[in-house]
Amino acid sequence: MKKSVVFKKAFLTGMIICCLGLTLSACDQEQVAPQKSVTEVEVMTIQPQSMDMKQTLAGRTTAYLTSDVRPQVSGIIEKRLFKEGDYVQAGQVLYQLDSKLYQAAHESARGDLVEAEASLLAAKPKAQRYKNLLAIEAVSQQDALDAQATLKEQEAAVISAKAALNTAKINLGYTSIRAPISGRIATSTYTPGALVTAEQTTALTTIQQLNPIYVDITLSSTELLNLRKQIDKGTLNAPNGKVPVSIIMEDGSTYEHTGTLEFIGTSVDTGTGTVNLRAIVPNPKYLLLPGAYVKAELPLAVNHQAILIPQKAVTRNHKGDPVVKLVGADNKVVERTVETSDAQGNQWVVTSGLKAGEKLIVEGVSTVSSGNTVKVVQQATASNSVTSDQK
Repeated sequence: MKKSVVFKKAFLTGMIICCLGLTLSACDQEQVAPQKSVTEVEVMTIQPQSMDMKQTLAGRTTAYLTSDVRPQVSGIIEKRLFKEGDYVQAGQVLYQLDSKLYQAAHESARGDLVEAEASLLAAKPKAQRYKNLLAIEAVSQQDALDAQATLKEQEAAVISAKAALNTAKINLGYTSIRAPISGRIATSTYTPGALVTAEQTTALTTIQQLNPIYVDITLSSTELLNLRKQIDKGTLNAPNGKVPVSIIMEDGSTYEHTGTLEFIGTSVDTGTGTVNLRAIVPNPKYLLLPGAYVKAELPLAVNHQAILIPQKAVTRNHKGDPVVKLVGADNKVVERTVETSDAQGNQWVVTSGLKAGEKLIVEGVSTVSSGNTVKVVQQATASNSVTSDQK
């Protein structure tokens, strides 16, 4: 009986110890269980700022001046006096034609003038003498009139001879074909020994003045109206009324010289709704060549309260609307729909949905949802995100 009681006490004691062990073990596991982690995000404080709104438009370069060189008299080319691709000055001799026939014509015209002047020299005293004789009725009136007519004829002959000599001199000068403008000269389509004529339509060569150079672009009529309004209000920087134009080269680099908008078309294209514009750009190193594709960057407006946010901070909801995620005062994520306009580089211009001072999540957007508690680990600055280039 005594052994049975002892056994029961030992059994109960063991059970109590076992239960206590399990309880303590459960408590220990509960104490070491990891707490749920808080997602870390990077935010940007919304700050409205002044921003130049620009638009980049496709354009083509055009020579400032272009001149096709053609002969003005016929003849055989004796010499070509330029190197293709060189810069030539206005008045520089480019080709020399065979001038022997024109030299002879010039000498003949000069001889005709001398002859006409000699005849005039003889006609003058005769006309005067007959005039005096008529006064004393020593000659008939008809003879006196004939003498005066002869004098007039000789005077006219001298005038004609002088004109013929001048024409011969001009034609002789045309045998030296000169550059009508200064600029870069193209290849020659004719070689020495070739016959050229005054009536031919094919140019001997072409000269293009490339400094400065034109850039032809198009702009929508709506944007042009906005541009003019900004200039009138003084909110667009246009020194001396000239709108600055930056040129983006084919390799994406920005051209070192800034041009100005010189010409605006007088009508709107009814098919495209655009207006032709022309900018003039300095080109001292001849980096821009006619026909090249470039991009022209024009200022369109100045927004003094612009809100720009990184494009990576914007997602789309199931409706396709742009959505951003903000960090509220209690560090909880708030999802909000916004309205955006044009892209400025890697930024969106937000027109509605954000206010100054709000904290926008820019890193970790895809890892959080509305209502989540987050930890802000870094504050991005708005200035690091702003760009004013519209592509």
